[in-house]
Amino acid sequence: MDPTPPVVRAALEAASDAPGYPQTWGYPALREAVAAWFARRRGVPGVDPDGVLPTIGSKELVAWLPTLLGLGPGDLVVHPEIAYPTYDVGARLAGATPVPADGTAQLGPLPLGRASRVRLVWLNSPSNPTGRVLGVDHLAKVVTWARSHGAVVASDECYAELGWDVSEVPSVLDPRVCGGSHGGLLAVYSASKQSNLAGYRAAFVAGDPALVRSLLEVRKHAGMIVPRPVQEALRVAISDDAHVAEQRERYRARRAVVRQALDAAGFRVDHSEAGLYLWATRGEPCWDTVRSLAERGVLVAPGEFYGAAGARHVRVALTASDAAVVTLAARLA
Repeated sequence: MDPTPPVVRAALEAASDAPGYPQTWGYPALREAVAAWFARRRGVPGVDPDGVLPTIGSKELVAWLPTLLGLGPGDLVVHPEIAYPTYDVGARLAGATPVPADGTAQLGPLPLGRASRVRLVWLNSPSNPTGRVLGVDHLAKVVTWARSHGAVVASDECYAELGWDVSEVPSVLDPRVCGGSHGGLLAVYSASKQSNLAGYRAAFVAGDPALVRSLLEVRKHAGMIVPRPVQEALRVAISDDAHVAEQRERYRARRAVVRQALDAAGFRVDHSEAGLYLWATRGEPCWDTVRSLAERGVLVAPGEFYGAAGARHVRVALTASDAAVVTLAARLA
């Protein structure tokens, strides 16, 4: 991991005298900064600061969102076929049923009534682990379908600042996607990747103010509150574009080295047009690849960890140091 930027560390230190309880909703300056970030960086004007809520990292929100929305037995939670396991786990924690599907056509006709219905649809673009980016048309189709079925769409967009082989990484809140209305929509973002803040647990969810208010009411009572110094560090992190650009270039350089090494070693890289990973395969079971690379001192994640559809791929991370990346290339060679 690279160091946390000095500008963010300074903000944390300056706000460290915080004897009082923080605001669960987030301080107005933070919520306004998030709205400004959406307009400046994501092409999403008009985000209502009342529809912004800081979270204790993005993973806790992913895990608890079905519960916070009141889902339970008989409710369906749709998530990508190849996906971070927490989408599945979050559905199960609420007693709901996870349904892996990459498109609405895969869901088929659904029975009427509460006994079996889609209540939440998770999107993940750019994807962890595949790096796939969903375009405006795909996102808009999902939003239209979900609204017609009364389902909430939650879009995990934590890697949005790390686009490589795409012209844009659209948000579910983009007016081209949602028709200018954020009703029934939530976008999740974390500063962990763009600003090296994984240890701060600094993230937020934004979108439909009515949905955010309902989440807020439960989170107040559950004590799910981001500390005041972390809120200030998050505000500075999403307001300063310079350190984000520097970090992106570090990842770009590492990605070029790792990609070239994988190509030379006979791997095929699929998707991977954005994000912190390369989704690679040698056309063999993922555990064979994991074992072979481990014998060379290279550690990767088995694709099967992210779903049955990933059983012949591995996830190669770009989060190692520059020196480690050079070593990786040598060991692959």
